[in-house]
Amino acid sequence: MPQINPPKYVRQILFGLQARSHQAYLVGGCVRDMLMDITPQDWDICTSALPEEVMSIFPGSEPTGIKHGTVTVKVGNRSAEVTTFRTDGSYRDHRRPESVTFVSDLISDLSRRDFTMNAIALSADGMLSDPFDGVQAIRERTIRCVGDPMLRFNEDALRMFRALRFSARLGFTIEYGTVAAISECSPLASELAPERVRDELEKILLTTRPETLGVAIKFGLLKRYIPGNGWASPNYADIANMSRKPLTRWVTLSIMLQKYGYIPSAHAFLEELRLDGRTLRCCADAEEMLKCEAPTDKLGWKRLLSRYGVDSVACAVAAYDVINGLNCEKEFKAVLKSGECFSLKHLVVSGDDLLSLGLKGPELGEMLKFLLDYVMEYPDNNKREILLELAKYSEES
Repeated sequence: MPQINPPKYVRQILFGLQARSHQAYLVGGCVRDMLMDITPQDWDICTSALPEEVMSIFPGSEPTGIKHGTVTVKVGNRSAEVTTFRTDGSYRDHRRPESVTFVSDLISDLSRRDFTMNAIALSADGMLSDPFDGVQAIRERTIRCVGDPMLRFNEDALRMFRALRFSARLGFTIEYGTVAAISECSPLASELAPERVRDELEKILLTTRPETLGVAIKFGLLKRYIPGNGWASPNYADIANMSRKPLTRWVTLSIMLQKYGYIPSAHAFLEELRLDGRTLRCCADAEEMLKCEAPTDKLGWKRLLSRYGVDSVACAVAAYDVINGLNCEKEFKAVLKSGECFSLKHLVVSGDDLLSLGLKGPELGEMLKFLLDYVMEYPDNNKREILLELAKYSEES
């Protein structure tokens, strides 16, 4: 077993609670990650102490989720979430419990959790509490629900996406009973807020196994957003070879889905999932660019960059390469690396320089555009004296 050694500030919180006769354990993803020799990004603690007791022990704590028993405890400039042992009442809209009941025993708290690998607790002295064989699941690299998977997914439908996300991130297999329950409960996914679905999909999209998105589609988890079956299966795995920027991967995914007949509009798909304006703009630009063939020379690339900008062209190139099995990205990056001018900010003259020549209003803007076109074609002439002379000559003629 890997060495389990939480940071000092986390141990301080655990010992602080225990010193007041409260039970306290690390729980959930941080324990799972430590058992896999992965450094946790967040630290979650569960305790028998009530929220007000936690806040009394640690002055300056913030009641970030007090309704559900969660307090954020700060130690210096570090923090950890501390949540009172609880059981959940009936669930509202297959997402959130209507009520919670604070309890005094750890096992009851662990029994409400999603997967066995996340239902392991670790005490300050390094003792594991593992009533659902989560350690064995980690050894077997298996995702298995705590208790009845049908019940778990009916409680919180987002757990189905979490199962796929963990499978993509960790390379784990989802065990048969859990897979069957996901297939059975998939219609519940349509009731989830688009923002929550988007966030889970993005986490899958940014892993080294984005092909897991194809599994989500196959299960019907995305029926609300992807109504069609498509006429061919996109090679989602190719997305893993491109930039890990969410912008690029989202636009590429949406264009792939449109290309293969799964959705009528890439832009509408992203809009329905509540993607940000920048992503929507780049998607619209990329769709427009992909109606034409890729540029065949440096000037063509510079004109494309001048019109659409680096982000949009990068998205279009990524999608074009994945769909067509090409490598236009190499040419695109070579143009960027050359440092040659393709936007007004690259010109060595500005509007102020042209004002001194007596140009103003629309004619000033037209002259800047003319000079930019000239420099894109003759990059070695991006020199102040040449451009001012050209502007002066053009104005006089």
